[in-house]
This record gives sequence, C-alpha cells and structure tokens, in this order.
Amino acid sequence: QVQLVESGGGLVQPGGSLRLSCTASGSIFSINAMYWYRQAPGKQRVLVASITSGGTTNYADAVKGRFTISRDNAKNTVYLQMNSLRPEDTAVYYCNLLVRRETLGPINSYWGQGTQVTVSS
Repeated sequence: QVQLVESGGGLVQPGGSLRLSCTASGSIFSINAMYWYRQAPGKQRVLVASITSGGTTNYADAVKGRFTISRDNAKNTVYLQMNSLRPEDTAVYYCNLLVRRETLGPINSYWGQGTQVTVSS
C-alpha cells in the first residue's frame, strides 16, 4: 500500500508565505506526475499546480507567479511554496500522486489527507 502524509498548512496573514509538503511511503517503484489541488468551502476541488517526472510544471492562472511546485524524488516528496498569499487562497489543500508500485505495473492515483490553509488578518 501507499500512504501520503501532508504537512505545512496553517493560519497566515495576507501577504505571507507557507510551504506545504506531501511525502509518500510504502511500496513505491516510481512516481510519475504530482499534483496539488485545493477545495474552498462550498466549492469544487480545483487543480492548483502540477509537476511531471521530468520536472515540467504548470499552474492555475490564479496562482501563477506566487506559488511554486517542486519535487524531491529521493524523498518521494512534493512541495508547494506559496508566497504573497491572499484571503481567496484559503482552502484545504490536497496532494495527488500517480504511483507505479512495481516494474511494469499499473499507475494508481493516491491522495493526501488534506491540510488547511487559512489566509486572514
């Protein structure tokens, strides 16, 4: 099995920064793409940022220039550096990893438990 553990959320003032982490453990052969999503109260979960196994990144327009996604393959970890935070960034943030558990095996999707980010003065 594969477990994902997120950390780094919290309460921050507008203009502040937070760094989220998501670490995978268990039976892992390789991790393909890694994603960060967020879900605000009463709204659907939306994609915030993604990074491929080759390091190519993409961002939602709402966070471009403020958020940076990165990965450490040796640690099976994906990060989301969030700068210049705004009240509208308030949401539960979820990581999503596409994991291959064995050579030539299928790729499965795994989700973190979510971490709350609140931006408020």
